[in-house]
Amino acid sequence: MGNTTPPPSRSIGHRAPLLWLIAPFMAGLMAAGPAELLAPALPLAVALASVVTAMVAYARAPRMWPMAIVVAMAAAGSAAYTLQRKRLPPWDTLPAREARLTLRIERVFSRSIPRQVSGLGRIVATDEHLRELSGQRLYFSLALRRDERAPIRSAEIAAVGVLVALPRNPPVDSFDGYLAAAGMNFRFTRGRMVAEAKPASAYHRFCATASQRFKGILGLGIAEKRPLLAGLLRAMMLGETHELSDEQRRLFMQSGTMHLFAISGLNIAVIAGAIQAALLLLRLPRWARFGIGVSVLWIFVDITGAAPSAVRAFIMAGFLQAAFVFRQPGNPFAALVASAFVVLLVAPLQLFSASFLMSYGIVTALLVLGLPLGDAWLERWKPWRDLPVPAWRWWHQAVAAAWRAAAIAVAIGVATTLVSLLTGVQFFGLLTPGALLANLVLIPAAMIVTLGGFVSIICGLVGFGAGAALCNHAAAMVLLVIEWLVGASLHLPWAFVPARYLWPWVGTVALAALMFTLIGGYAWGWRRERGSWWPPFIIVALTLIFGVKFG
Repeated sequence: MGNTTPPPSRSIGHRAPLLWLIAPFMAGLMAAGPAELLAPALPLAVALASVVTAMVAYARAPRMWPMAIVVAMAAAGSAAYTLQRKRLPPWDTLPAREARLTLRIERVFSRSIPRQVSGLGRIVATDEHLRELSGQRLYFSLALRRDERAPIRSAEIAAVGVLVALPRNPPVDSFDGYLAAAGMNFRFTRGRMVAEAKPASAYHRFCATASQRFKGILGLGIAEKRPLLAGLLRAMMLGETHELSDEQRRLFMQSGTMHLFAISGLNIAVIAGAIQAALLLLRLPRWARFGIGVSVLWIFVDITGAAPSAVRAFIMAGFLQAAFVFRQPGNPFAALVASAFVVLLVAPLQLFSASFLMSYGIVTALLVLGLPLGDAWLERWKPWRDLPVPAWRWWHQAVAAAWRAAAIAVAIGVATTLVSLLTGVQFFGLLTPGALLANLVLIPAAMIVTLGGFVSIICGLVGFGAGAALCNHAAAMVLLVIEWLVGASLHLPWAFVPARYLWPWVGTVALAALMFTLIGGYAWGWRRERGSWWPPFIIVALTLIFGVKFG
């Protein structure tokens, strides 16, 4: 690995000042979880006292006030955990019981079983003996009658079912762990709707109708001929993973490429770029492009169900576009930190979700290691260094362009694989070293599919059905290649290996150490005297050698 890279011109604090706030806030959240703090009064008091201390020290002791702010944010994170979890000790021994609840629907999951719907909701009314549960969020699963329609977000329904308390600290790689990370304390299963207490808002009815319209458009020309490819396209564009067959789900899970079917940074970045490109052609003012672009992007995110990963990607895209509007230097890492800060302020418990850790970990590795490493490789070897660029022939240009693309792609793949190796073992029980080679090809291909699918939706919405069908066929051909490549990659030696950590804490500690070395290396310019590029690779290697059991 090359060592030729210039040190950053400004410190990490100048590049992403919110890092000094979000890091102690995250530390406080992580400390409060295992400690099971039940009373937020003490950390809130510490946070308030630290803020007052910082205000006094700002003028009298300038070196003390940053430390006071760090303490305040750590205490605030500790309090936020308890306030968001809202769990009472008696619930740990609460037996399963039948209950009649009125729920406000907050999110509806894609349906894999006909006449059954599940999702997340909030209790707005209960039986008298369960009145302390009012306001609690929970997971629900309801059976639908033959002619009964699934509820829409924002609707309120009366339902009868079985209420079960979640374990206090469920395994992070389980569905209960996902629910706990989303702030849930209960499951409401084997339920049935009794009545609709309040219909969904007009906006959410519009989103539900638009989602069905998008599904129809993305099937034009291919749904009848190749239904499995149509399902892949809908899964990638709309997050409808129930459209995947069992075999497709197995292929993408074992290859470590299931992330292609989550509405996240990859999809949102492509769609945001397409929207901005279209608005540039209209020659609109900068402020108008920002307002229209962000609004259209949010509507798309909301139509697809506003999954947490999509919302996080939308926030980051909004910060990046705002940097251009305010004529500030576009700094992707600062936008990433700002989006994480906003997400954790609104929903602190997302820090414990696999989706949050994987998405922010992978994008952090891409920005602070992948891109600088690629630049270092390009600086270390330049083709025809002694030949002036104006004298290059067409084949000189082609080779140089291919080398630039390959160097950046491989560097990004190597950097992001460091995170996926650790998180794959922690959350899926799989080590997928073959994902590096697969993602080098599949990510660019997935970007082509996303762009084709988005253009198809636009064509369908304006009534150009032939154009939509053409885009769907083009996207389906790329998806056919993706599916073949994924299947072929699983036959490679060590493409995927069942694995688990020897102790539950190993994954969390290793991931935290990796993030620390990534951000530290970025801050120090990956200098040779600081270990150059090697510390992140050493941490992952030691974790896999001494902390993982294979098979």
